[in-house]
Amino acid sequence: MKILIVEDQKELAQNITAYLSKEGYVCEWAPDYRTAIDKLAGYNYDMVLLDLMLPDGNGLDILRYIKREDADMGVLILSAKNALDDKINGLDLGADDYLAKPFHLSELNARVKAIFRRRNLSGSHDMVFNEISINTDTMEVKVNEDYLDLTRKEYEMLLYMLVNKNRVLTKQSIAEHLWGDYMDSVDSFDFVYQHIKNLRKKITKAGGKDYIQTMYGSGYKFNAKA
Repeated sequence: MKILIVEDQKELAQNITAYLSKEGYVCEWAPDYRTAIDKLAGYNYDMVLLDLMLPDGNGLDILRYIKREDADMGVLILSAKNALDDKINGLDLGADDYLAKPFHLSELNARVKAIFRRRNLSGSHDMVFNEISINTDTMEVKVNEDYLDLTRKEYEMLLYMLVNKNRVLTKQSIAEHLWGDYMDSVDSFDFVYQHIKNLRKKITKAGGKDYIQTMYGSGYKFNAKA
């Protein structure tokens, strides 16, 4: 999962990034309103952790922008403001949840997971497609009844492709989703092909179908009709 952290407190943003990165998330940081808007306009994210009080703008305006441009993006509001009006306004504008500062990072992680499950897995820990099943809580993947020995990136790639099945995903979008926004400056995305190759091999070796379709000149697609 790729997360944008909109937070002007550098130390807090670093602590969140360090904790969530250990949990397998790809995190980017925006310290102010303008940086957040620029990143949201240029890159795709699964979720935004959004502070309401920013040095150059209001976080609620960022929320309005998100819901106008990408209503499917999850939003968790993080704010020291405990006023009921702020919570109600954020939820009314489409935020998924609200967490008041200070908070425990373990609780933040639980809220992030819950939002992802609600938005992508109908609230379940499990994603099942034909013979492939993924437990997003334990990060275990099975083909039929055999567990796959996947690397973290292979797991994230499979989950990303299943969530976006039947959509063409460019090599750049896959790279940015799994390694961060700085990947847009890389000259070659050959490493994406290698991860795709390894993932295909492990799935088919376990008796699964090869659903990953190469779209020459474009990228890849998890073809659910294969």
